[in-house]
Amino acid sequence: MKTFLLSLLLFVSIVSADQTQQSVRQSYLKSYDYERMGKYEEAIKVLIPLYKKYPKTYTLNLRFGWLFYLKGNFADAIGHYKKASLLKPYAIDPRLGLANVYLKTQNYSKAIPITLEILKIDYYNFYGNLYYIQALAAQKKYKLAKEVIFKMLSLYPTSVVYLEQLAHIYKAEKSPYFKQTIEDILILDPNNVYAKSLSR
Repeated sequence: MKTFLLSLLLFVSIVSADQTQQSVRQSYLKSYDYERMGKYEEAIKVLIPLYKKYPKTYTLNLRFGWLFYLKGNFADAIGHYKKASLLKPYAIDPRLGLANVYLKTQNYSKAIPITLEILKIDYYNFYGNLYYIQALAAQKKYKLAKEVIFKMLSLYPTSVVYLEQLAHIYKAEKSPYFKQTIEDILILDPNNVYAKSLSR
């Protein structure tokens, strides 16, 4: 009888855990669907019941950081990215999220230290370096920005994203290399809108 009761309790707990997982999956699925439709408020709302139950969940805070960023609510985005970072101190994703928000709000003095934290963990992190370059270029620190670009182009010689950053700086500097860099971009990506707009 005792063995039967233990088996029954175990079965109930497994079913309950399975139902909880299904519920969590459904909430995330709805949130992703709303995000795809550009309905960021709804994408957030559908996850709020989960957040009330599990406020210290890394993935939920990371997701809220992203959704609040898309919604343009940058203060809440920063709050959730910081919370995610505290929950997983070595994680790079929340730092990238923070750097992205600081770039969007033109808070370059806060973006640079965050990107440097990322690069201490992962020296060649693709987006960490990209955000660092963008913050440096916005502050007209072109020499240092170019050093980082060349470092990344040595790994990704055909990276249109990094070539765009280089073209942007060359244009600002009135460099003779500007035209060639634009041509390089258009060879790799003939319909590149950014390169075409820069060359006007």
